Amino acid sequence: MEKDQDFLEFVVKALVDNPDDVRVNRTVDEMGVLLTLDVNKDDMGKIIGRAGNTAKAIRTLLRVVGMKYDARVNLKINEPEGGMPREPRTRDTAAPAQRNEMSSEERSQASKSVDEAMQDLGL
Repeated sequence: MEKDQDFLEFVVKALVDNPDDVRVNRTVDEMGVLLTLDVNKDDMGKIIGRAGNTAKAIRTLLRVVGMKYDARVNLKINEPEGGMPREPRTRDTAAPAQRNEMSSEERSQASKSVDEAMQDLGL
């Protein structure tokens, strides 16, 4: 095993609940070193982190380790079998009523209510 692979295994095993399920595959080509990580599906959230921040931090640390050994190190995190598929990010295309928006008729009635309330207050 190489230093970068040892480092990745050490960090990931310290983060997860199932360290025996951690697998790291190392390949080298003209682009540099590629470390491919497999973890238990229940531990994916711990590795990815909120908004991907944990994965970004691990990748940054791996690049630093790689610089020490004059190698470009990249990390690929495999989606585990039986994992939750990611839903694509889309704009909210729900109908206005489903987004709690008022129809033009409802806005008109609300405006009348506001106007009536202002008249009642003498404004």
